[in-house]
Amino acid sequence: MLNALEVFTTVAVGLMVGVEFSVAFVMNRIFNALPEDSGQLGRAHGGRMLGAVMPVWYIGSLVLVGIWAVAGRHHHGTGLVISAGALLMLSVIMSILLLVPINNKGKTWTPENRPADWKEQMNRWDRYHYVRVAVIIAAFALLVAALT
Repeated sequence: MLNALEVFTTVAVGLMVGVEFSVAFVMNRIFNALPEDSGQLGRAHGGRMLGAVMPVWYIGSLVLVGIWAVAGRHHHGTGLVISAGALLMLSVIMSILLLVPINNKGKTWTPENRPADWKEQMNRWDRYHYVRVAVIIAAFALLVAALT
């Protein structure tokens, strides 16, 4: 049963990393290259769509890692799992304090109501997101290492 939990958790976190990596290095670059207001509208739609899904994924992943750490506390690699959990907790805190406030504003913007500094705010979100992606990649790598 523990092995199934370990694999399921690692896959769930890995998929989350893939989505967030894609947002950072694929989707946002596509949006930035679109003409006129299309990129801003795409980001707003992405913010609404992923803003509804990602909190569940982040918290769910953290809970799964916590269960793994408790259930496998007498197994090799528990320190790696706990470290991964700490990094995932950091990513949740970063999200709540840094990314979600910008995302909550950005997902309501249209070309008619967006603030003059909207690009600066999106660039700030991108910078925070790059750091968050690095944090969750590190957490994923620790979980993979704990499997061995």
